[in-house]
Amino acid sequence: MADPGAESEPLLSRARGGSGRDCPGGSAACRSVRDGPGAVSRRELCFDQAAVFIEDALQYRSINHRMDARSMWLYRLYYSNACQWILSFTIFLILFLAFIENPSSLTSTADVRYRSAPWNPPCGLTESVEVLCLLVFVADVSVKSYLVGWAQFRTNLWLLAYLAVLVVSLMDWIVSLSLVCQEPLRVRRLFRPFFLMQNSSMMKKTLKCVRSSLPEMASVMLLLALHLCVFTVFGMLLFTGEKQGDGQDRERLMYFRNLPEALTSLLVLLTTANNPDVMTPAYSKNRAYAIFFIVFTLIGSLFLMNLLTAIIYNRFRGYLMKSFQTSLFRRRLGARAAYEVLSSVTAVGQAHPQEVGVKPQDFLQVLQKVQLDSFHKQAVMEKVRSYGGDLLSADEFQKLFNEFDKRVIKEPPPRPEYLSPFLQRAQFLFSHRYFDYLGNFIALGNLVSISVFLVVDADVLPEDRDDFVLGILNCVFILYYLLELLLKVFALGLPGYLAYSSNAFDGLLTIILLNFLHKWDRRSHLQSLAGDPDTTYQMSVELLFRDVLEEPAEEELMEKLSHHPHLQLCR
Repeated sequence: MADPGAESEPLLSRARGGSGRDCPGGSAACRSVRDGPGAVSRRELCFDQAAVFIEDALQYRSINHRMDARSMWLYRLYYSNACQWILSFTIFLILFLAFIENPSSLTSTADVRYRSAPWNPPCGLTESVEVLCLLVFVADVSVKSYLVGWAQFRTNLWLLAYLAVLVVSLMDWIVSLSLVCQEPLRVRRLFRPFFLMQNSSMMKKTLKCVRSSLPEMASVMLLLALHLCVFTVFGMLLFTGEKQGDGQDRERLMYFRNLPEALTSLLVLLTTANNPDVMTPAYSKNRAYAIFFIVFTLIGSLFLMNLLTAIIYNRFRGYLMKSFQTSLFRRRLGARAAYEVLSSVTAVGQAHPQEVGVKPQDFLQVLQKVQLDSFHKQAVMEKVRSYGGDLLSADEFQKLFNEFDKRVIKEPPPRPEYLSPFLQRAQFLFSHRYFDYLGNFIALGNLVSISVFLVVDADVLPEDRDDFVLGILNCVFILYYLLELLLKVFALGLPGYLAYSSNAFDGLLTIILLNFLHKWDRRSHLQSLAGDPDTTYQMSVELLFRDVLEEPAEEELMEKLSHHPHLQLCR
């Protein structure tokens, strides 16, 4: 079962501020739909709340945010594609400044012997771009703080660190302009990666997993350190007990002449990075010295390092399952919140409500407000219409969200129809996957022929090579590619041929090869990747873990909804 604390600390933590007393009916706004002249506007407010809850469920976001009309408008604007694209571009831009700021590394070559002096932008140019990025981040943290509320903002470490980093960056920016960009150190450069981490849920999860793995990793790291220290002492006693001679002795003793050198040498040997340099001089002196290195490698590389890898894998695997469980809980909680809001509207519309549920027409009206692609929206609408006019129960409402987990596969255009039996057999032959296998085999032969000629003529200068035979072979292969293109167009039709991006790439490459007579590996596709051509939907990767995840209980969902600061559930 999902950890209740996981929802209280989401990727973008929401406010738990505000207060309200739970009562038996819908939300306070929805409960008064039939009272007063503003009934229609309050009904629209309930529909907007349900739409936001559905979007939160689809995006696995927390539902603990402000739910008034103005806040929901700002919330949906913040998570719109345009705003998120602007924020992502701003993060990219402030990280890209490192390539052009002084000292700049943006040169045509990395060789210090040949590269020219890098371009140093004048003072104020990069600073102007940087302050624009910082202002965008200030707006970002302001919107997040308003949406989560003051009570949650004070307890959210990510938002507090976000604010602190912005304050330090702005102060350092002011210092830079005061000193006309001649300051010896720019502290704000150290904090730029934080902007990427703060706005990436995956990085937050990774850091949290690393933090939870540190105690177990620390124990193994302590064993590794003890292992290195013990064998360092043994190595110094074993290899430095003799007088330093010439040749191999000097090279052998160089790796263990003092404690830092011996420790570094064994660390290199432990990581298997250039380890023959450490072992070979001693082994050349006496073969018995190999026992020392074999025992060290067996204990360090083959046992302790593998133990460390197993611990990291186990912790990340466990955290992955916990992350999926939390995502499932958020999906169910958001769906349940939308159901409670819509069912309260249904109950208010009845003089004597006998049963609880959601009207299909109300859900369809809310679905029009949800930011969703047309394919999934149409599939859900058809599913809702299949229930008729009956009220949707909580279980049926939750099952509707399974339609959102299906990925729509665009079916290829219909193939041309031929009346001649001969053409029909030819169409079947040239559209079969074995014809693709033949093309892959021919492409492999083309690559092998080019490789053979390159090996044979490796010692011959390019202007002295006789490429007549290779040119003839390339012409034959290119003619086959052109024939294959025409036969596939005949079998699939031009729209069907272009429906596969791999076919479009093959055709473009064939046209290019007609001019340049060179070939590179061109085949890496199978048209059967989409599965059965009659299949309309393909289940997402997350559903692969659905069998091992535990569905949240109704009591747990209702308990979480009862603590929502901005939604007073009344039933």
